[in-house]
Amino acid sequence: MRLRGVLLAASVAVLAACATAPRTGPPPQAVLADAGEREAARSARLRAIGDWSLAGRVAVSNGRKGGSGRLEWRQRGAGYEVALSAPITRQSWRLSGGPGTARLDGLAGGAREGADADELLFRATGWDIPVAALADWLRGLPAGSSAPARIVPGPDGRPLRIEQDGWTIDYTWPAQGDLPDRLDAHREQARVKLVVDGWNGADAP
Repeated sequence: MRLRGVLLAASVAVLAACATAPRTGPPPQAVLADAGEREAARSARLRAIGDWSLAGRVAVSNGRKGGSGRLEWRQRGAGYEVALSAPITRQSWRLSGGPGTARLDGLAGGAREGADADELLFRATGWDIPVAALADWLRGLPAGSSAPARIVPGPDGRPLRIEQDGWTIDYTWPAQGDLPDRLDAHREQARVKLVVDGWNGADAP
């Protein structure tokens, strides 16, 4: 009788544990739909903002060529102004422009101009930086003027990764907020790492 009582108690305990054990597996469709709606709202809010800026620390490499320093990015509609400064080498560049035009200041021999900012920067520095697409990628958005993107969302809907135009961009997000605080973009040997110190005007219409 004592053994039967012990077995009965053990069976009851096992059944109770099964009844209260958390379920594993994919989240329910309602949770996924809610995360998708939040991400759609975040994207809409950010795309409605034409004027914004950020300050941070950037590291760029392309094979053996690379450098690091401070980055300041100012976006005004389709126009941009990007300042790069490397305190160790005491070099600084300023890239400005918009659709179909770009100017790079701070080079030996004077400023250089061209129609394509990516090509202009690559010829002058050897860095492969997707300037036009970065205006969106920096904010965790697929580039609107590029090929379709593959987006890997996190549990809250914000993208953990965007794959577009041969580039892969991985994101780190704060606990709350519309904007990432770190990104790591790479394509073949080219790599751009950015740690954002502060955003201005980018998270509110």
